[in-house]
Amino acid sequence: MKHLFRFLIAPAAAGCLAFTTAQAADNVAPEGFVSLFNGKDFTGWTVPEGDNGHWKIIDGVIDYDAESEAKGDKTLWCERELGDFVLQVDWRIKETPYVNPNVFYILPDGSHGRDTKGKELHLPLPDSDSGVYLRGNGKYQVNIWCWPIGSGEMYGIRTDAKMPAEARAAVTPRTQADKPVGQWNHFEITVRGNTVKVELNGKTVLPGAAIPDLPARGRIAFQHHGGKRNGEWNSPPSLLQFKNVFVKELGK
Repeated sequence: MKHLFRFLIAPAAAGCLAFTTAQAADNVAPEGFVSLFNGKDFTGWTVPEGDNGHWKIIDGVIDYDAESEAKGDKTLWCERELGDFVLQVDWRIKETPYVNPNVFYILPDGSHGRDTKGKELHLPLPDSDSGVYLRGNGKYQVNIWCWPIGSGEMYGIRTDAKMPAEARAAVTPRTQADKPVGQWNHFEITVRGNTVKVELNGKTVLPGAAIPDLPARGRIAFQHHGGKRNGEWNSPPSLLQFKNVFVKELGK
């Protein structure tokens, strides 16, 4: 019986040790990568002027309540400029208090599904909204939200009628890979030349989208989204957390 007890307890203890080790490794860059967030403060980041503490650090994560008081841009920018790179970042949506009445039914070519009368289909769904800006411009954003198409799409490209049809299709996710609200997700975003590849939770959602006019260099950022009217959310808020923000620059 004693031997059986040791046999049963050993894997459990090993599991606890592995869990503890994994937790201790948060914000420590894997081999070949550099950490952009130290888990303690905003060193290397630009907090919006006048934010008044709405972008903050809680227990080793960047936490946002979507209520920045900054008069201008409310987005959190990394100070490091990047050209070609691989970016890893863990993120989670904390909650979805707002029901978005205008979530589109998105087809594989990036267009919106329509009903029998030709009217665009809208789905009312609980939603929060943020994203990762690439190379210094919000148009080139890898989206984070609760849409059925899934996170990882590039809305600013997909909805730009001036973009080639193949570019709009290329930035439409191939699969929905998001975990449920409240759970942590993992992005790996590869930007090389004018091509963007996005993996979410180990699944390739954008296999390699060629983006016309993608800037050659620029900073990354975590997007602010949402606002209130009379104390109630009037658009999907960025109720997000981020951690494990690592980059590997390519071509150096």
